[in-house]
Amino acid sequence: MKRLWILALMMVAVQPLGAQMYVDGEVLNFRMSYKAKLLPNIEVASVVIATKDTLLEGREVHKVYGHGATENMYHWILPVDDTYLVWADKESKKTVRFDSNLHEGSYTFWSTYLFDHDKGVVNTRWQSRQRPIKERQLAISDRGMDPVSLYFNLRAIDPAEVKDGWSKELEMVLEDTVRYLNLRYEGREVKKIKRLGKFNTLKFRCNIATSSGFAFNDGTEFELWISDDRNKLPLYIKSPIRVGSVCAYLSSFEGLQYPLESKVD
Repeated sequence: MKRLWILALMMVAVQPLGAQMYVDGEVLNFRMSYKAKLLPNIEVASVVIATKDTLLEGREVHKVYGHGATENMYHWILPVDDTYLVWADKESKKTVRFDSNLHEGSYTFWSTYLFDHDKGVVNTRWQSRQRPIKERQLAISDRGMDPVSLYFNLRAIDPAEVKDGWSKELEMVLEDTVRYLNLRYEGREVKKIKRLGKFNTLKFRCNIATSSGFAFNDGTEFELWISDDRNKLPLYIKSPIRVGSVCAYLSSFEGLQYPLESKVD
């Protein structure tokens, strides 16, 4: 389930001061599925991501709520109830705070990241069941973000800048380390999305480096498709795993800022 969450939420970072990233009142719903040889495509979980404008200690912020859970028929195998919260400064769009609260079977985990962009650091604090609280301060660049903020920074991409050969290195904060990502543009493609129809999309491929650093060749890799319009909606994402593959697709939405001009059928 952690991998499914990473795939749904961490949809890459580009520039943090783009045209539109956080939209007050927007709600995106995703379905997660697993597929293996000789097995049908099985939808095992759902994710909702909702955004609203609010205040954090008197500061105007965008608040993002993310929640993922396994479907009822699979809940007895692995009950999952994961919640993520992000607060981003309304003016700069930079993340102020990130919280996670995970319940997956007998496993529980919570974490908090407090960002100080003026000093170029993030203070992380986390704990799992029956283990002591751990803390660490990490140095970050302007590209350093939590997984959810990475996803929202996708909304800042300028399609006019994305051409053949385009790539970018990214940074993701994870408790006690910074993981590196390499994002590559694969081209434009018409993509069919279950229940929603066909869309003009921008396709990317992303490699997550191993914990040792920049070794991308044996790290996690996934493909993603975003709508080729001003909304920059994450429509579909796919990643191979040791046995089979996991996928996430947009199933419904509300509160978009712009018309869905990328839909062709």
